[in-house]
Amino acid sequence: MVDWSVAERSARALAPQPPEVTPDQAQATVQELRQATERAADQVAELTRLTEPAVTAATVVVDRPGWIAANVASMSTVMDPLTEKLVETKRPGKLTSAVGGRVTGAQAGALLAFLSGKVLGQYEFFSVRNGQLLLVAPNLVAVERALKVDPSDFRLWVCLHEVTHRVQFTAVPWMREHMLTEIQALTDAIDLDPDAVRERLKSMVTELAKAARGSGDGNGLLTALASPETRAVMDRVTGFMSLIEGHAEYVMNAVPPSVIPSQGDIERKFAARRRRGANPLDRLLRSLLGMDAKTRQYTQGSQFVRSVVDQIGLDGFNAVWTSKETLPTKAEITAPADWVKRVHG
Repeated sequence: MVDWSVAERSARALAPQPPEVTPDQAQATVQELRQATERAADQVAELTRLTEPAVTAATVVVDRPGWIAANVASMSTVMDPLTEKLVETKRPGKLTSAVGGRVTGAQAGALLAFLSGKVLGQYEFFSVRNGQLLLVAPNLVAVERALKVDPSDFRLWVCLHEVTHRVQFTAVPWMREHMLTEIQALTDAIDLDPDAVRERLKSMVTELAKAARGSGDGNGLLTALASPETRAVMDRVTGFMSLIEGHAEYVMNAVPPSVIPSQGDIERKFAARRRRGANPLDRLLRSLLGMDAKTRQYTQGSQFVRSVVDQIGLDGFNAVWTSKETLPTKAEITAPADWVKRVHG
C-alpha cells in the first residue's frame, strides 16, 4: 500500500537545497559533531545519573538525503503492520494495487522532504537494533547561521539533547520494548470501520479549516481521525514522549556555563525561533502534522522534570525510569505534584 522506493525518490527530489559549504567546511563540521557527541556523553552521565552501557549505537552525521533514507527504513518498519491490517480488512483491487502504493509513496515522500529540512538530530532505533544517532549537518549549519550563534556551542547543545535520548533508551533496558509495544497498541486500536472513519473525516475537515485559520489545537490530523480507543493510547504515548523530550530539554539547558559559554544566547534565540515559526505555509504544515504539539511536549516535559527535581531531587525524579507504571500520565505532565504523590506517597 506504500511504495517506499517512490517515497524515498520523491523526498530526495523535493528536499530543500542545503546551505552552501566548502568541502573543508563540510569535513570540519562532521568531525566537530562526532567530537561533540563524545563530549556530550560525559555531561549527560553527570546530569542524569543514568548509567549508559557500552555504546553500540552508531553516530551518523548525515545530509538530508541520508536522513530521508534512514527514516524511510524506520517508517516502513513502523507502518507495515498497519498497512497489513488495512489489506486484511479490505483487499485492494487491481487498480489500487498497481497505482495506490505509488500515490501514497509520493505523499509520504512529500512529508519526509518537508521534515528533512527541519530535523537537527534524532535517535532512531526502529530499523536498527542497536540504534543510531543521526545528526543532520546541513540543518544544523542552516540554523546556526540563521540565529547567528556560536557554531561550536550550538552543535554541542544539540548533541546534548540527542545523546540524552540515546542514554534514556539504553540505560533503561525496558524503554525500547515499551515504545514498540505502545506503537503496536496504537495499530491495534485503530478502528477501520467505514462508517466510523467517515464520521471522523468530518472532524478532520474541521481541523483542517482551523489549521488554515491558525486557530487549531496543533495536535494534527491524526488526532482528529482517532477513535476514543486510539485517543487513549495516544494520551499514554503523549505522556511518555513529553517525558523523554522534556528530560532531554532539561539536560541540554542544565549544563554549566563553562561547558557552553553562549548557552543563554542560544536558548533565547532558539525559543524565539520556535515561537515565531516561518512563513504561513510552513506554519500550516506544522499545525497539520502536529509539530506544534511536539513543541508543547518539549516545554511541558521540561517544566515537569524541573519541578520534580526541585521538589524531591534528581534521585527522586529518577524513580520515573523504574517501570512503565512509574511513567507520568499525560495529565501528570502538567501536574507534577500529582506524580510525586502517586509514586513517592
